[in-house]
Amino acid sequence: MEKNSKIYVAGHRGMVGSAIVRRLEELGYSNIIYKNSKELDLRRQTEVEKFFKDEKPEYVFLAAAKVGGIHANNTYPAEFIYDNLMIQSNIIHNAYKYNVTKLLFLGSSCIYPKYTEQPIKEEHLLGGHLEPTNEAYATAKISGIQLCKFYRQQYGCDFISAMPTNLYGINDNFDLESSHVMPALIRKFHDAKINDHKEVLMWGTGKPKREFMYVDDLADGLTHLMLNYSEDMHVNMGTGEDIEIGELAQIIKEVVGYEGVIVNDLSKPDGTPRKLLDVTRLKYTGYTHRVELKDGIERVYRWYLENNK
Repeated sequence: MEKNSKIYVAGHRGMVGSAIVRRLEELGYSNIIYKNSKELDLRRQTEVEKFFKDEKPEYVFLAAAKVGGIHANNTYPAEFIYDNLMIQSNIIHNAYKYNVTKLLFLGSSCIYPKYTEQPIKEEHLLGGHLEPTNEAYATAKISGIQLCKFYRQQYGCDFISAMPTNLYGINDNFDLESSHVMPALIRKFHDAKINDHKEVLMWGTGKPKREFMYVDDLADGLTHLMLNYSEDMHVNMGTGEDIEIGELAQIIKEVVGYEGVIVNDLSKPDGTPRKLLDVTRLKYTGYTHRVELKDGIERVYRWYLENNK
């Protein structure tokens, strides 16, 4: 991938896509193309085909997706599976059809079975039942991995896949109806602080363990893979370290400066008990994360304070 190569970042306005654009620009890549959803509906086959035919990108980062937390996944499963299947199928097929040099598909760690062995190896895919609360989204993402695998097998396409752990960072979604756990907790503690609320309600027991990766670390790692990795096996993207949600809440409480108490809402689901990725394959490619958890949370909260409307 040369500095003037034509690079398409699908989903450039999202947290991950915008981080990829930032990283590419930092590295001196000057020919980055993207379209917002009003200009190009990635769910529509004819629009996507016209885009690839006209623009002829050489490299593609497929970060576009419909995403959300437990509540959103539970409430709108048909939308999650349909939108994501259409987006990735249209892009991957047209990348093959119009001779894209290399494509990187971005999945999610929720593709793995709910009760799989920890830490989770890439080989654990399809080894058991999925977590019901995000089964629709996970099914779509598994299909994206398989598309890349079989287009590589049948057509020789250099299509690779990366499976990130739980992500957080600037440009995250802080809407309590659709956000993931990290931005939801930041928003809850911030709102409670400025409104002088005595308690913050947290879903579940706080016992599940999760791994978190700062999104700019992910973008750096994805760029590294685009330059250095070319195999059919997907690559786990994470830190190799996890934390109980209850402990995470205490760190966020401290960063925000909230002095009230945390109350567990035991009527709400915990989700998967633990999701820790085995990042041996990623480290073997030569990449390791740099931003530690508390430092990352402090960066996100500073950004939130500057951009919160």
